[in-house]
Amino acid sequence: MKVEPIIDLKNIKSIKKLLSNNPRDRLLFIMGINSGLRVQDILSLKISDVKSCKIGDRIAVKEKKTGKENVFIMNKEIFAALQDHFTSIELVDNHFLYKSRKGKNYPLTTYAVTQMVQRWCDAVNLSGNYGAHTLRKTWCYHQRKTFGVSWEVLAKRLNHSSPSITRRYLGVQEEEVEEILLNTI
Repeated sequence: MKVEPIIDLKNIKSIKKLLSNNPRDRLLFIMGINSGLRVQDILSLKISDVKSCKIGDRIAVKEKKTGKENVFIMNKEIFAALQDHFTSIELVDNHFLYKSRKGKNYPLTTYAVTQMVQRWCDAVNLSGNYGAHTLRKTWCYHQRKTFGVSWEVLAKRLNHSSPSITRRYLGVQEEEVEEILLNTI
């Protein structure tokens, strides 16, 4: 199933507010939309990977899909959500950061995250297809649209092997295409 990015910043803010009483899920959402990592790579993080991090620190992650090393940088928002999450759990180094509630030490699954993201989007009245990959696509969309990052830089960050893959992530809207047709030369 093809999923969409969350385009409206107001909806992002609403989801953060919705998750304000659930530190684990709030951190997952914030890290997903602020790192550009695939959910499966976020879910593989252990407490020891981020426990002593400060704002600006680089965290290396080995991508499950490609086997390549990737990094994300601890920004202010991820850091604040992480600290909040740490107050709600027992800090055991070898435990997964996004521990499933099924007991023992299992991480959430990508499937579970897909269901969670769809529920969050439904709760803020967003219609459409949303899932785990929505988080990565939301990061990509806002890097391009909100911050003006070029698609070439995004392709490098996302570790895509071809520009055609990156184009699917950009979330170019029909209105944007029509808007440029008004430009005069």
